[in-house]
Order: sequence, then structure tokens, then C-alpha cells
Amino acid sequence: MNPADPASFNHRTERLSTGRTYHFVDQMPVGYRDHASAPTILCVHGFPDIWYGWRHVIGPWVRAGYRVIVPDMLGYGGTDKPQAAEEYSTKKLCADLAALLNLVGVPKAIVVGHDWGSYTAGRFALWQPDRLLALALLSVPFAPPTKKYIPLENVVKKVPNYSYQLYFASEEATKEIEVNFERFMRLMYGFDKPKKNFAVDNNLREAIVNSGSVVPTNKGDMTQAELQYVASQMGKMNGPLSYYRTSKIRFEEEQAAGLPEYPSPDLPVLHIWGEKDATSTPGMLAKIREGIPQLQEIKLPNARHWVMLHAKEEVVAGVLDWLSGLNIPRPIRAKL
Repeated sequence: MNPADPASFNHRTERLSTGRTYHFVDQMPVGYRDHASAPTILCVHGFPDIWYGWRHVIGPWVRAGYRVIVPDMLGYGGTDKPQAAEEYSTKKLCADLAALLNLVGVPKAIVVGHDWGSYTAGRFALWQPDRLLALALLSVPFAPPTKKYIPLENVVKKVPNYSYQLYFASEEATKEIEVNFERFMRLMYGFDKPKKNFAVDNNLREAIVNSGSVVPTNKGDMTQAELQYVASQMGKMNGPLSYYRTSKIRFEEEQAAGLPEYPSPDLPVLHIWGEKDATSTPGMLAKIREGIPQLQEIKLPNARHWVMLHAKEEVVAGVLDWLSGLNIPRPIRAKL
């Protein structure tokens, strides 16, 4: 498992019982009598990312005795890419993740998400509550279902840092980002920086379509070679952007199902976030602490959004330390 070599990981592509085909990495710990007995970590990436976003944490977690499963989420990489936005509702994504666990023979997993993956992982705890041993959310905190539909425009009025989501939800974003894809990826991974805060107003669109509105940073959250690999695997943007176009669909599905407001009170939950993340919303955490009694938090003072990349040691250690204090069965080592 060499983070610089994507081919060094164990790749699989399988058709799930939901009818959708997923590409995923399935990395087994060595030295165990029964791989199915190893506690499993299911990693769920965000936007714009693929399985490779977890490359630095897979190896350490596997060497610590965990099986690690990391899919390309729907619309990304080697996984199916349906056109209709409704196919990307979290109800359907959670059904896919449950079907993936069924396929690999894992009844329950430790689910770890980042960015959109955090949101999806949080909803997995509501849609599929019997499939989790524990829940870890990176960068994006848990967001309870709302009792009434709030259009994204109204959400942005309350949380201006979410203004960029309005652009991603727009139809014109697909073509504009595809035309300016290299600049978009450089912006997302810190190689270029907008002259104005991209998270508010329409600054992100301006930075994507107008090269004069960005400045190079002479650094990034990964190497140029890694950026090129991720970009080559991303494919078209309709699928990834469709996640931002499902707010009303998600609300209707959650209302119809009567989803609870919070996960089960006995579910261990960890939130890791970077203090320098422009999209973070620490003000939301006070209410969440009330609804999730087992919530533990790790604030990384110098970390930005991509915590698994530029704070990888802290993420690896933080999750392992948290898991060591939980009542999760440990795998049985084979006698050699």
C-alpha cells in the first residue's frame, strides 16, 4: 500500500444488489485466521474526490488490524454515473453502501466520512442504523433532518459559508467546470487561491471561469502527480454536482420515512475538523452536542478542509485512539 502508487492497493469492481456497479478498494489486514472477523472501516469520500483521498490512512489502519473498504462513490471514478439527480439521494447512496457491506460479508462497520462523505455517513446512521459500530465525521459535522423544507437559497442566508453550494447546484456549473476543469481542481486542492473568499457570494464561479481572479499558492494539498491522477479518474461533472441538486428529494424521502433527528444515543460519534477550513461551521456544533451524547471532537488548529491529506498523522492517530476506547471486538490473530 504505497500512497504514491494507486495500483499498489487491492481494487475490486462489483455489481451490487441495488443494480449499480461500484469500484472500491478492499484492503485486508494480514495475519488473521478469518478476514471476515476483522473489524471493518468503511471510508466515504466527498467532493471532488475519489477513493484515493484516503490513501494515507488506509495503510496505517490496516496495519492496526482493521479491514478498510473505500469505494468510489456514485458518479465518481470507476463507479456508475447515472444522469438523473434523484439517483444521488442519500437514501439511495445509503442503500448502495449497505449493499456493498453485504457483498463483502460485513454485518456492521465503522463508517468514516469526509465532506459530502460525512453527510452521507451521517445519513447512513439514520437510514441503516443496524449497520454501524461507530461513526466518524471529518470536516463536516452531523446535520439533523429538518422538519420543513428549506430551499438552499434560504440556507445560504443563514450560513453564508455555504454560498458556493448554490453555484454547484446550478445547471450551468456542469459545463463551466468541465471547460475549466484543470483550474477547478487546482482551486479545490489549494494549488491556486481565489482573490476573494470562495465560500461566499459568487466568488467561486468567478475564480473558476476567470483566470485573473486567482493567484498561485506555490503549494497544494497533494503533489502534482497525485492531482493529475485524481483529475484523470474524476470523469464528467454531472454526477459529482448532482449531490448538490438533491436537497428537495432528500427532504421528501426523509419525511416519508420519518427518519429520527439523531443517530441512536448509544452510537459512538467522532468529529474531526480543521480550524482553518473555510467551509467549517463550528457554530452548529453546540446543538449537535445536545443531540449526540457520545460525541467526541478533535479540533486541528492548523488544518484546512482536506484533513486526510495535510493532517494525515493526526487523523490516523485520532481515529485509532478513539476506537481503542470503544467496545468494538478486536480481530483474532492467526497462530503462525
